[in-house]
Amino acid sequence: MSRPAPSPIYTLRGSGGPLNTLHFSCLGGDTPLLFSGSGSGAIHIWNLNSRRAEKIVEGHSGSSVIWVNSLQSKDALISQGRDMQVCLWDLREGRSEPVDSVWTSSVGFCQCSLLDSSPGNYLLAFAGEQTEEIKIIELPSKTPVCTLVPDTKLGMVMCIKLWQHIDTDIDPHQLKLSNVVVFPSGRLRLLFHTEPDSGPGPLLLAGYEDGSLLLWDVTQRSKLSQAKAHPEPVMCLTFDTKRLRGISGSSEKKLTPWMLDGQNNLQLQDCVTLVNPGVSDLCIRDDGKLLASAGWDHRVRVFGWKKLRPLAVLQYHPDMVLSVAFSNHQDPRQRLLAAGSKDQRISLWSIYNEGADNG
Repeated sequence: MSRPAPSPIYTLRGSGGPLNTLHFSCLGGDTPLLFSGSGSGAIHIWNLNSRRAEKIVEGHSGSSVIWVNSLQSKDALISQGRDMQVCLWDLREGRSEPVDSVWTSSVGFCQCSLLDSSPGNYLLAFAGEQTEEIKIIELPSKTPVCTLVPDTKLGMVMCIKLWQHIDTDIDPHQLKLSNVVVFPSGRLRLLFHTEPDSGPGPLLLAGYEDGSLLLWDVTQRSKLSQAKAHPEPVMCLTFDTKRLRGISGSSEKKLTPWMLDGQNNLQLQDCVTLVNPGVSDLCIRDDGKLLASAGWDHRVRVFGWKKLRPLAVLQYHPDMVLSVAFSNHQDPRQRLLAAGSKDQRISLWSIYNEGADNG
């Protein structure tokens, strides 16, 4: 049974449009921030101490902002709009104009995905001009890295996730004997090396219009595995890089969890049944304990990520919830869940709970 639903601790109003995307920046400095992108084309930077918009910027010609993220600092932003532009921002010293932009040629709703590749450099993935293509470039140079196109017709790219799994354990099967040293005492020392291409490179998960999930190897420009997760378009997905486990949502009354096995094969798991159909967004908290879903039925649902046990149904918005995000505050007791709705409001919830550890 779900626990009794709490009330939001406060709400943020004045976005001027549906809240398509949310992103927290709570690390470093004394002021926790929440960035929001709205259907009116505005990016609001909310001061969570004063509970007011600290700054409002517009760089997408009034087109809907569908994705926003921060780079190395809270003053360096990246945003994506329906004007087919990705904008780069430097908000230091009161600046409020984009410093650079990338033309995507995509008219869809697929949000970009960003991955730190090296200090000060990033990989950016976005849907391309052609229906099924995904393009990856390096920032800030905007150097093309690759274009990923499936060999079968899967329809439009709906959602993507760039990631890289850092494994500190060396697989013994990757060790190769390189030399044998014989000491005067007669002892032997065997010297091993790892295969030069055995290190994990960037990977990309993509959900498509026909309900398929694909895992791509970015370095090799090749498809590693594929699974049919939904009968309808994959509306959203999120992925836990530590557990190699993810979950996706569609217009149906279910969530589909899945995982990667040792050979990078996508393995579907038992579905989670929902009361009402339609999921706009999914988010896993940084500590890997909670999952939140944004519902077309105006509700936010919170699950324990380990066992996908329902923990709470959050009811506040009179219209569909479009986005959810967990804060990354260092103090667990100050971690919040934000939900953005078509009703132009953001609700903030305190979901700190020791009991969620076993969820």
